[in-house]
Amino acid sequence: MGAFSIWHLLIVLVIVILLFGTKRLKSIGSDMGNAIKGFRQAVKDESKDDTTTPPADDNANAQNLPPQPGAQQARVIEGEATRENTKS
Repeated sequence: MGAFSIWHLLIVLVIVILLFGTKRLKSIGSDMGNAIKGFRQAVKDESKDDTTTPPADDNANAQNLPPQPGAQQARVIEGEATRENTKS
């Protein structure tokens, strides 16, 4: 008997209606509905914006930057890093 039955839920519903009134519960429900609609619209607009603009390529943008004065030029060395086991 640890679970709530339908009678428990109905009693809670009656208490909530008595405390807040049906008019206020209706306005709260419509406000929540409008908030959910606004959120869905914002998500839809955001996904539409993402599909129209191509994603930025960070590597291409980094290569197009001019070298900064005083900065050392880096050199890429291709290869594989290995560890030599030397016993002292």
